[in-house]
Amino acid sequence: MRHEILFPLFQDASRLKGVGARIAGALEKRGGRRIVDMCWMLPHGLIDRRHRPSLAELREGEIVTVEVQIATHQPPRQPQRPHLVLCHDDTGPLDLVFFKPRGRYLMEVLPPGETRFVSGKVDFYQGRAQMHHPAHIVAPEELEKLPLLEAVYPSVLGISSNRLREAVAAALQQAPDLPEWHDAQRRSALSHPAFPSWREALLAAHAPRNQGDLLPNAVARMRLAYDELLADRLALAIMRAQQRKKRGRVFDADGGRELQRRGVGALPWSLTGAQKRVLREINADMKATHSMLRLLQGDVGSGKTVVAFLAMLRAVGCGAQAAFMAPTELLARQHHAALAPLCAALGLQADLLIGRGRGSGGGDALRALQEGRSDIVVGTHALFQEGVKFRDLGLAVIDEQHRFGVHQKLRLSGKAGGGDGGRGAGPDMLVMTATPIPRTLHMSAYGDMEVSRLDESPPGRRPITTSAMPVARIDDVVARLRQAIGKGARAYWVCPLVEEGEDADGRASGKRSAVRERHEWLRKRFGERVGLVHGRMKGWEKDAVMQAFQGGALDILVATTVVEVGIDVAEASIMVIEQAEQFGLAQLHQLRGRVGRGRARSSCVLLYRPPLSDMANKRLRLMRETEDGFRIAEEDLRLRGPGEVLGTRQSGAPDFRLAQMDWHERLLGEAWEEAEAIVAENPRLEGERGEALRILLYLFERDEAIRYFRSG
Repeated sequence: MRHEILFPLFQDASRLKGVGARIAGALEKRGGRRIVDMCWMLPHGLIDRRHRPSLAELREGEIVTVEVQIATHQPPRQPQRPHLVLCHDDTGPLDLVFFKPRGRYLMEVLPPGETRFVSGKVDFYQGRAQMHHPAHIVAPEELEKLPLLEAVYPSVLGISSNRLREAVAAALQQAPDLPEWHDAQRRSALSHPAFPSWREALLAAHAPRNQGDLLPNAVARMRLAYDELLADRLALAIMRAQQRKKRGRVFDADGGRELQRRGVGALPWSLTGAQKRVLREINADMKATHSMLRLLQGDVGSGKTVVAFLAMLRAVGCGAQAAFMAPTELLARQHHAALAPLCAALGLQADLLIGRGRGSGGGDALRALQEGRSDIVVGTHALFQEGVKFRDLGLAVIDEQHRFGVHQKLRLSGKAGGGDGGRGAGPDMLVMTATPIPRTLHMSAYGDMEVSRLDESPPGRRPITTSAMPVARIDDVVARLRQAIGKGARAYWVCPLVEEGEDADGRASGKRSAVRERHEWLRKRFGERVGLVHGRMKGWEKDAVMQAFQGGALDILVATTVVEVGIDVAEASIMVIEQAEQFGLAQLHQLRGRVGRGRARSSCVLLYRPPLSDMANKRLRLMRETEDGFRIAEEDLRLRGPGEVLGTRQSGAPDFRLAQMDWHERLLGEAWEEAEAIVAENPRLEGERGEALRILLYLFERDEAIRYFRSG
C-alpha cells in the first residue's frame, strides 16, 4: 500500500479547486490526470514581463509591461472586425486589440479615463503599436499581482496558458515535505552541488528565474531527474538481487545436454556463429546456481526463436517445463505452429494457450500443464492467469519483452510449480527483443538483465532492395505492384494514420492519407483481395485479417504499424511505407523486416512527401544504404539523441518523465551505483533512510519492487 504521506499527490486532479472534470480530462490526454502527473509536467519556457519601456520605445515582437491611459473604445462595425481600445502615455499611442470580447467585460476592466498596467506582446499595424489580447490588465494599486516572470507549460488542448498555470500552481500546493532519501556524504564525495530538498526542487523547477533554470542541468531539475533515475535503478537492483537470491535450477544434467544436441541436429539449417555463441552464454546461465535473467537481442531474422527453442530443450531435458510467451494471439499461434513439429520430432508435447484457457486441447492444455504432460507451452498473457498452474516451470521465454510490464514478468516467474524438490527455485527467464538498442543505452533499457546479441543473419536470408520515391509516383508503385501480384507476390502497404484524410490519392493535397481511405483506394484498383488492419480493430478482427493474408486469401494488407512486430508471412515480398518521413529509423527498420523472409526477392518502397527535412533525408538515405539494425540504432541515437531513442515505443526502455538521457546519462550511472550500494547495505530498506527510499519508490510508482522484496 502506498505511503500515506503521498496520498495527496495521487488524488484525481479534478479535486483541486478550480480544476474540475473537464480540465482534468484534458490533462489526462497530455500525461495523466492525477496531481502528481501535473507536478511532473515541468515548464519548457519563461515569459519575462519585467521590461517597462515607454510607448515611444516599443519594438516589434517584444514582451513588455506598460502603463497606459485609457482614451476610448471603438467597437467593431462588422462581426469579423476587432474591438479596439485606444490608449496612450506621454510619449505615444497604443491600441489594444480584442476579438469577440464578452459583453461589457472590456468596459469594466479598461474604463475610459483610468490608468492601467497592461502586459503582452507588441505588434505594429500601419505604423501604430498594438497589443492583441493582453495577458494581464491590472489597476495601479494591484500592480504587485501582475506576475513579472511566468513559466510556459506544454500546451494542453482546450486549456488556456493562464488556466493551466493556475491548475499546476494548485497541484504544487499539495506537494508535501518528504523525508530525505539522498546520502549527503556521497553527494559531497562526488563533488556535486548539494541538492535542495525534494519539495524545494519541485517548486523551483516550476518557478524559473531565468533561461538557465529551464536547462536539464539546473540544480532543481537535476535533483528531480536523479530522483526518478534512482527510483528506477533501485527497483531494478532490488528485483535483480531477489532474482539472484532465488535458488536457481541447475540445468546441467546429461538429459538436457543430449536433448539440446538432438534439437540442433533436427534443424533444417546450421546455427550461425552468433547463435552458437549466444547459446553458450545461455547454457552457462542455466547451469549456474542462481536464476537466469537474460536479454536476447537480435535483429529482424537473426534467429532468436531458434536459440530460445534450444534453451527450452535444455530445461525440458532436465525434467522441467518451458513456457514461450508472445504479445498477441496471432504471434502465439505462429510460434506454436513453428515449434510443434520440431517438438513432435523429438517426442515432446507442445501446447498452445491463449485467451481464457483456449488453445490446443482447450481445458486439456491446462490439465496437461499441471500434470506435467505438456513439455512446452506457447501462449499470450493467458499464461499469467490465476488458473494456470505448471507442474514444474523451469524456463520462461518472453518474446518482445517491452510489450509486457515488469509485474507481468514477475507473476510468470512465480509459477515455478513444485517440481524443484521444494527448494522454491524461480524459473530461469529469457526475454527477447527484435528492436536493436545502441550499446551505450543498454544500461538504461535493460539494467536488470545480462545481455546477449545476435549480430549475424542466418545463411540464405536474401537482401531487401530499398528505394525511396515521392508520393507523386504512386501510380508507378501500383503498376509494379500489379505485375508482382500477377506472379504470386503479396504485399504490405503501411500508412501512418487511422483518422479520415481529405485526399486518398496522395498527390493533390498535402494532407496525410488515412489507412481506411488508402484501403478503399487500393480496392478500386485491385479488387476484393485487399485487406485492412489497424489498432482500433478488436483483437479477433485483426487476427482474422492477418490470418487471411497469411493463408493467401488476400494479396495486399493495408495496415498501420500494428504489423511492425512479429507477423511472419514468407510469401510477402513487398513493403510499401507511405509518408515514410513520418517514421523513425527503428520503426522503418522493423516494418521493412516483415518482408525478405521467403525465397523471393523482396523490396521496400519508402513513399515520401517532399520537401524532406534534413533529418528525414538522412533517415531515408540510411535505410537505402544498410539493413544492419545495430548500425541503424546507433545512427538513430546520433540523429535524434538518447531522449528520443529511449522512448517506450522504440525500445522498451523506461518512459522517464523528468530524466533526459542526452543530459543525464552521467546521473544514470551514478544512480545505478548508488542503487547497488543501497541494496548491498540495506536490502530490505529498513530504518529511517530505508523508509525514505520506500517513499521514493512509491512516488515514482515502482511499487512492484517493494512487493517483490517483501515476498522475497
